[in-house]
Amino acid sequence: MTDLTKLPSWADDDNIFAVVETPRGSSCKLDFDPKLGVFALAKPLMAGLTYPYDWGFIPSTKAEDGDPLDVLILHDAQTYPGVVLRCRPVGILEVEQKSKGKKERNDRVFAVPDRSPLETDIKDVRKLPSRARDDLEQFFRATNALENKELEFLGWHGPRRAAKAIRRLAR
Repeated sequence: MTDLTKLPSWADDDNIFAVVETPRGSSCKLDFDPKLGVFALAKPLMAGLTYPYDWGFIPSTKAEDGDPLDVLILHDAQTYPGVVLRCRPVGILEVEQKSKGKKERNDRVFAVPDRSPLETDIKDVRKLPSRARDDLEQFFRATNALENKELEFLGWHGPRRAAKAIRRLAR
């Protein structure tokens, strides 16, 4: 299998590539293992918890936690692990996580597929209803609860800040 972590980050000036690791509706988190070339179980989620959207990473980036930059792909479709989507970044949630006394950034980019007709009006994640943003924050807290990680949300920012972060973390 191709090493999906080494694909280009940017498809063009406006769109990134996003690799799906965990599809919408999944009750377990999957991670791509580039050494094995497979998707492996990272962790089961708490009972009743599922991914609200496709979750994955932006290839050829390296975040502070050592992994590729995380991306949540806002669309109604459910794909499967390994699908590469061409997406427009619509924002970023800046996050600091604390585990075993160590603090590090672990931001989440939000993106919309360029071929997703239902979500074309989403231009800025800050324009989502406050309830939707609150729900997403609660989801992120819940997915980290069993790992004894504390999350501090530093703020929601728009597409320019997301693009800047992606460019800064591109390898």
